[in-house]
Amino acid sequence: MDIAQFAGEEAVTASDALVIVDPQIDFCPGGGLAVAGGDEIMAGIARLAPHFEHVVVTQDWHPAGHQSFASSHPGRQPFDTMAMPYGDQVLWPDHCVQETAGAAFHPGVQDAISRAHLIIRKGYNPQVDAYSAFFENDKVTRTGLAGYLRDKQVRRCVFVGLVYDFCVAWSALDARREGFEALILTDLTRAIAMPVQGGTSVDAAEALFRAAGVRF
Repeated sequence: MDIAQFAGEEAVTASDALVIVDPQIDFCPGGGLAVAGGDEIMAGIARLAPHFEHVVVTQDWHPAGHQSFASSHPGRQPFDTMAMPYGDQVLWPDHCVQETAGAAFHPGVQDAISRAHLIIRKGYNPQVDAYSAFFENDKVTRTGLAGYLRDKQVRRCVFVGLVYDFCVAWSALDARREGFEALILTDLTRAIAMPVQGGTSVDAAEALFRAAGVRF
């Protein structure tokens, strides 16, 4: 989405927060969990951030040997699904391991990162994955983001970043669960688009968006 178009059609106010989800090197081409075109959105995110008074960034931050990594389960392959105590878990290639280059923010969004008042690290519990900016995947353990946004009198969360059909999707759905309006700027996201029953993970996410009132 063109920034001028966004500003004209969706006026940014002090009650809006820009939530930049996982703009990290490992989700870009050449990274550990590369998403096609992941690097292409970074310049647009950087241009958008100055329009917002409130900017929040999430950062995937896994310890080595995280239980969501396929490498932690002999005989399993990346993108297999495995039952965990908190529900079904996609097993991922190793990515965004703490203190590695792949966990760092993409250089194209450094100006946006510098505007952030809050950076939320997620996925640091070795036993539980965390897609959402609001909850770990157990849907019980909170990150504290909802309380922060309420304290700032935020009403709407505008989501950009990586990846559309997982961490962005879960964050937007949890924003609605917590009583916030949620808008995803799809031009500033990219998807994994895994095959799932009845279509792709994008189809599944967008069906949930419609049901929950997430705009995209």
